[in-house]
Amino acid sequence: MGIINKMAFKTLVLLIVFVPLIVFSQDKLQQPLPLDPAVKIGKLENGLTYYIRKNGRPEKKVELRLVINAGSILEDEDQQGLAHFTEHMAFNGSKNFKKNDIVSFLQSIGVEFGADLNAYTGFDETVYILPIPTEKKENVEKGFQILEDWASTIAFNAGEIEKERGVVLEEERLGKGADDRIFKVTYPKMFEGSKYSNRLPIGKAEIIKSFKPDVIKRFYKDWYRPNLMAVIVVGDLDPTEAERLIKKHFSNLKNPVKERNRDLATVPPRSKSEGLVVTDKEATNHVVEIYYPYHQVKEEKTVGDYRTYLVEILFRNMLSQRMQELTQKAEPPFVFGASNIGGWARGYEGFNSFAYVSKGGPKPAIEALMQENERARKFGFTAAELERTKKVMLKSIERSFNERDKTESDNLVEEYIHHFLNREPIPGIENEYAYYKEFLENITIEEVNRLTAEKIPADNAPKLVIFTGPDKADFKIPTNEELLRIAEEASKTEVKRYEEKEIATSLIQKAPAPGKIVNESENKELGTTTIKFANDVLVILKPTDYKNDQVVMNASRFGGQYLYDPKERLNAEFASTAITQMGVGQFSPVDLRKVLAGKNASVSPRIGSVSESVSGQCSAVDVETMLQLTYLYFTEPREDAELFNSFVTKQQALYQNMTSDPQYTFQDSVIHILYEDHPWAPKLPTPETFSKIDRHRALAIYKERFGDASGFTFVIVGKFDVEEIKPLLKTYLGSLPSTGKVSSFKDVGLRANKGPIQREVRKGTEPKSFIRIFWNGEAPYSEAEQLKLQALAEVMNIKITETLREDLSGIYGGGMYASLNKYPYSYYSVGLSLPCGPENVNKLIKASMDEIVKVKTKGPSEADLNKVKETWKQQYLVNIKDNAFWARQLLQNRELGIEPSSILTYEKRISAITSNDIKAVANKYLDTTNYVQVVLNPEAHN
Repeated sequence: MGIINKMAFKTLVLLIVFVPLIVFSQDKLQQPLPLDPAVKIGKLENGLTYYIRKNGRPEKKVELRLVINAGSILEDEDQQGLAHFTEHMAFNGSKNFKKNDIVSFLQSIGVEFGADLNAYTGFDETVYILPIPTEKKENVEKGFQILEDWASTIAFNAGEIEKERGVVLEEERLGKGADDRIFKVTYPKMFEGSKYSNRLPIGKAEIIKSFKPDVIKRFYKDWYRPNLMAVIVVGDLDPTEAERLIKKHFSNLKNPVKERNRDLATVPPRSKSEGLVVTDKEATNHVVEIYYPYHQVKEEKTVGDYRTYLVEILFRNMLSQRMQELTQKAEPPFVFGASNIGGWARGYEGFNSFAYVSKGGPKPAIEALMQENERARKFGFTAAELERTKKVMLKSIERSFNERDKTESDNLVEEYIHHFLNREPIPGIENEYAYYKEFLENITIEEVNRLTAEKIPADNAPKLVIFTGPDKADFKIPTNEELLRIAEEASKTEVKRYEEKEIATSLIQKAPAPGKIVNESENKELGTTTIKFANDVLVILKPTDYKNDQVVMNASRFGGQYLYDPKERLNAEFASTAITQMGVGQFSPVDLRKVLAGKNASVSPRIGSVSESVSGQCSAVDVETMLQLTYLYFTEPREDAELFNSFVTKQQALYQNMTSDPQYTFQDSVIHILYEDHPWAPKLPTPETFSKIDRHRALAIYKERFGDASGFTFVIVGKFDVEEIKPLLKTYLGSLPSTGKVSSFKDVGLRANKGPIQREVRKGTEPKSFIRIFWNGEAPYSEAEQLKLQALAEVMNIKITETLREDLSGIYGGGMYASLNKYPYSYYSVGLSLPCGPENVNKLIKASMDEIVKVKTKGPSEADLNKVKETWKQQYLVNIKDNAFWARQLLQNRELGIEPSSILTYEKRISAITSNDIKAVANKYLDTTNYVQVVLNPEAHN
């Protein structure tokens, strides 16, 4: 038999083998997408939908959600803002809970207001977030009672409505500024002809100020009804018990006799192209946006739909990477740019592009966006791009699959929320992993390019081109007509095919000679192994099963920027940033992304004030890649003039108008008031900052700090075997260059000013103020004292919420922070931040000082202190099974000279804190006659 006949025979065999599989695959594509078998979905007789899933991460905790299929889009003309206001009122009293009882109870069981307990309102939905510890059955029962009350018996007490007006108006005030003013002009144009154009969830201030209680009650009665609700229960709770509690608390809820239709708002297609230019003197960045017509989204119902979805993800990711590459030029067309498919209107999506404009103005940015879109539409992508993107997607789904029994409940909850509201598929990770493996391999470049040509609108498609930003004398602002003309001309420019550049296929061509271990010890209590190498590098290993596919690395040693002359400050400050912009070894950042396709590993070096550090993470099979990257960052930082100039150009563009922002000016003033003209005082960047960085000197400083690894401690935590990782550690960490020289830090004498100092800063046109109060000074460091000082801040935050927010209606957010620091000298730092209205500044300062006096005089109540302790306990129970927590804590304890085992005594130490301890630290650190107070007021404030 000749060669040709042999090949023909092989072809025939292949056809016989594969044709039945293709037929089966086509059959399979018509099948409906399955529902995740791990979740139980049910419906009560009144129409309420529920989702229940048993999940053990984190242990002894359940995530509860009440999802209302109603948001601001359903408001009547006289209700604008009241969907959101209803959400606020849910925390201000109900049938079974008086005002603040909900928040107080939840704080007492360790659920933190704002961080854990929360809610949000969108155009089409309102979602209440309630995590509950499951250690006590009665707390779980009470959690379901809270959900029931939110769903059916919010009190809407007239007095509480009056108080809450101030809180909601403060939230609305927080959003005020240039971006908000610009958005209120551009957004209605984006959704012209649709109800979405005039139903922003925050609503109208005039309605919030004056609505009558019956108006908000009408919204609640119309739309908070069981057939528009879902209850979602995911966590460490028996599913049978969860279902019993749902039926007990929600079966008796009734729908209105006369229901209002829950219709979806429509978005009419754009019929003509337009340009829109909006400027504001306080804007900080010039931005270009291009919106094409919105169209209705096809619901994904079949396996074939899911396959099409994968093709679309491939196209989106590849287009995104091309946009990123454009920013690597010495004179980039934009600082950042992207094209995508999406939208805010439920059931609709559209193709859009946007970019932060660089120094060249809107023309090169628009040309780059449109021409890159057209290049993809006309010529598609390359086979090499497709293969890399497939690898990235497969790696991502593989990690999710590997972690399927270690996925946190709050991540799972989000999937079920989207399924209820938007009918997004939830086939379950096992099915999705199977689809990825089966379909990605057989998706061809021709198929992707066909979809790309369909999804990217043609040159003549109607478009809305928006240009926004500051109106500066040195920057030519186009008219509406000129802006559109730029886009139309850009769409007619001929484009060429994308050219793929050849790159090396491996990070390191030849592995370094392994180093030697000189000492090794175990700490069985902590489950750690400590290895000392001959090059004076120390490695602490903690293998865990907290995640199935995660390894976290943290490393540091003393050193840092303060070792250099203040004249070298900028070169030292931006040295590590410059390196990450230029790459390592043979690879630019873009090339690095390509060579790492299919791997999950990242490493980031940093030079701080008193230390240099490295952080990294990877999947369990990519530990060697992470260590190779680490080795390269120590030994082969890359110098690239074009990429450095690109970095400088982009940063200058970002910061060229930053001083227009009142908050920027305020922060700059605060720094000057605290530190005056000290050469190492913190500084906010300006365009001139980046022009002063010397590339060669920055690289030299980087090499000085990382070219000698002596004294570095690495902590590696996660899924690995100690014996299997040792050879890799020897090769890539034990071989790092070392002189044995001891690296230390320097105290440059930077100290914050003490008070009493009171200053006012005038900036901005909006009626917005900001209060900052600081207490700083030297104090001996101890772990116990640090804990007490942080407890003081948390107790104060409870009182700030109760008094300044709930009683005085003077703030939406804000609070106190505190820390005790050991390096470069022992000092404490306490700060109070309160955004508010100018009319409330003096009242809020007095109320804050009154609360400080109370805690200094009497100490906190046992109830408030116990709330803090319980919150910390619940957080600790989660953290103690988190790889990143262990990596961070083990390294920090070593830096501070603290016994590593103190990690295990945390609960005991917080239990020992008393009210008298808090009273003592309040008197020690909060001297109300010795503080720095800076207030931002608007320019026109009287």
